[in-house]
Amino acid sequence: MAQEAFPGIGPVPFVDSTSREPLGFRHYRPDELVEGRPMKDHLRFASCYWHTMRNGLGDPFGGAVAQMPWDDGGDSVENCLRRADAFFEFLAKCRIDRWCFHDRDIAPERATLRESNADLDRVVAHCAALQKASGVKLLWGTACLFAHGRYVSGAATSPRVEVFAHAAAQVKKALEVTHALGGEGYVFWGGREGYTSLINTDMKRERDHLARLLHLACDHAGAIGFKGQFYIEPKPREPSVHQYDSDAAACIAFLQEYGLKDRFKLNIETNHATLAGHTVEHEIAVCRISGVLGSVDANSGTDHCGWDTDEFPTDHRLCAKMMLEIMAAGGFTTGGLNFDAKRRRESFEPIDLFHAHVAGMDAFARGLKIAAAVRADGRIAAFVKERYASWDSELGRRIESGRATMGELESLALDAKSWPVSSGRQEMLEHILHGLM
Repeated sequence: MAQEAFPGIGPVPFVDSTSREPLGFRHYRPDELVEGRPMKDHLRFASCYWHTMRNGLGDPFGGAVAQMPWDDGGDSVENCLRRADAFFEFLAKCRIDRWCFHDRDIAPERATLRESNADLDRVVAHCAALQKASGVKLLWGTACLFAHGRYVSGAATSPRVEVFAHAAAQVKKALEVTHALGGEGYVFWGGREGYTSLINTDMKRERDHLARLLHLACDHAGAIGFKGQFYIEPKPREPSVHQYDSDAAACIAFLQEYGLKDRFKLNIETNHATLAGHTVEHEIAVCRISGVLGSVDANSGTDHCGWDTDEFPTDHRLCAKMMLEIMAAGGFTTGGLNFDAKRRRESFEPIDLFHAHVAGMDAFARGLKIAAAVRADGRIAAFVKERYASWDSELGRRIESGRATMGELESLALDAKSWPVSSGRQEMLEHILHGLM
């Protein structure tokens, strides 16, 4: 039997909500029914390989400090296999049954793509065996099209056609291994698909090329029988000054413009919403009303910091607002809540991986129950319905259906001397919401 990566840590226990046990689920109960559906199916938690296994917690002012005794720091395939063993042990002990990865998280970049692909195949075969033994599923896979120096000016949006060709080949392989692992989806995160200055940029050509890569991916998915959901993850900036997938509305417009909306949904990240000047519930709502909500990167950020800090989500109030929108959209199907989050640099011991994920899982479990309570209470929904009741009148129906004319509306407005208005009662509704939290 292989040596444990996390000795002395067993499966995280379920404890009472008032327990002072330092490591235990106070609110998350996988099989507890919420609105008739198990909590685990509402939340569909996934751990991200890049932060959990590959993030050494370095920053611009200091190197890696994370203690990872299972990892010798090298890029041998043998070390990659040990990392995977440690990861699946972590998933089992943390009661997480999904995961996600970039291709270069699980296997190294070699001198040629052919060599990289060969090592990736070896690691993927091992992960497939670990999945089969554990019952863990792959939420989604993706390709790392931003770290290597060839992608300094973008991948699909690079001014060099040779770089585009390499990116396409890398996506092709990443799609194939995602399919081999039974992935429920595939994400495009355009880490450098944008520009720093328009003075040296042909924006139209770059956007056209980005759309071309997405169409190529759709075509290849059909060729290999991959029926998983494609996602785009909006992000406004960092590292680029402006990225083409800047927020949910921009992504939706892009997909519609290039004939891709039927094949793609969005993967929304809390911290990216913050950087775009939005709230995450706004971004989820934009996706909901457009029918493109797919998955969510579950993290949080520091509001006054213009950087993607990828903190674990520990505020149950924020989680409740997110779950209200997710539940209003009908819940997740192929997507879920993946913890694209890292421990703080000071939390460098292996057990801190557990504390971080458990805190996030409990926050969302509590948020889920609050959202269900708000929906059952009904007062907020009833108020919103009543606030727009005038649109259910004959005039409102005529306007919404397109039957009313400008002349008709003018005749109603020309001699009007008063207009009925009503209070939005925001403070009252917030009081109701907070009273249920």
